[in-house]
Amino acid sequence: MTDESTAGAFERDTDYITDRITADGREINGVSWPVEPGRYRLVAAAACPWANRTTIVRRLLGLEDVLSLGFAGPTHDWRSWQFDLDPGGVDPVLGIERIRDAYLARFPNYPKGITVPAIVDIPTGHLVTNDFAQMTLDFSTEWSAHHRPGAPDLLPDAHRDEIDEINALIYPDVNNGVYRTGFSSSQAAYEDAYRTLFARLDWLEERLSTQRYLVGETITEADVRLFTTLIRFDAVYHGHFKCNRNKLSEMPALWGYVRDLFQTPGFGDTVHFEQAKEHYYEVHTSINPTMVTPIGPDLRPLASAHGREALGGRPFGDGSPPPPPLPAEAFGQLSDGR
Repeated sequence: MTDESTAGAFERDTDYITDRITADGREINGVSWPVEPGRYRLVAAAACPWANRTTIVRRLLGLEDVLSLGFAGPTHDWRSWQFDLDPGGVDPVLGIERIRDAYLARFPNYPKGITVPAIVDIPTGHLVTNDFAQMTLDFSTEWSAHHRPGAPDLLPDAHRDEIDEINALIYPDVNNGVYRTGFSSSQAAYEDAYRTLFARLDWLEERLSTQRYLVGETITEADVRLFTTLIRFDAVYHGHFKCNRNKLSEMPALWGYVRDLFQTPGFGDTVHFEQAKEHYYEVHTSINPTMVTPIGPDLRPLASAHGREALGGRPFGDGSPPPPPLPAEAFGQLSDGR
């Protein structure tokens, strides 16, 4: 018998390709992928919060010169994310039209979901990994020899256990929680996901009312993971996913927190709101069959003063902000929603 609370619940496929790129090239899953500048290409989509994690960490750590970045467009069909933003619809480095081509180059009968972010081995055109949670951890650890001078420590040893604990709470309740709410196909499953989401947001509101960042006095991996969901909340999840108890802008601590991070170099300049809205409202036709994309909301308040400096903390610790993004990678424009 199926429990009423779980019938119609959204279940994310988490069966990722768990190969890793490592400093010593040790074998994982029987394969060796050593860190080599220029060998790999990170494929992201500005629309996707999971991919946005990787673009933020890549910027903060200064890996632009050693790990190239390609962007898929905001919409896709059953054949996967496509490079329709590039001339001729072809990624200029990989020479492919869809990230699916890299998956099939390595696994001709690949049966699972085609996702971003993904890292591709440029010489062979083979997908290396799509394990987004491990990618950013490895950027901090395995790629450390190539970090820019002044790169922040996003995984400080003194706080690593707490970072892992916070991430383990935020992922199911918030990061995936908005999807569990939006893709529920029964009232009971929706209400369960909705209440779990807002209970965790209330917990975060209380936590962040007395401290500037989630863990310690500096930005960490935990802040990156929470930010990419929160920054899309009012523009997408509040309406599209029925996460509508209140807007994020109606929660003072969380609203100040997300403005603080949005205005921090490496965060807001990686966010493309129009592509995010286009993706969710046009691709999720089971939720929005008309594919009409909303014009609003007014995003200009994200640039307003947040006053979070009064809580102390130093964004980059003993490090420094990243330099301005490459022109092709600079987003973060704010519209008035009219």
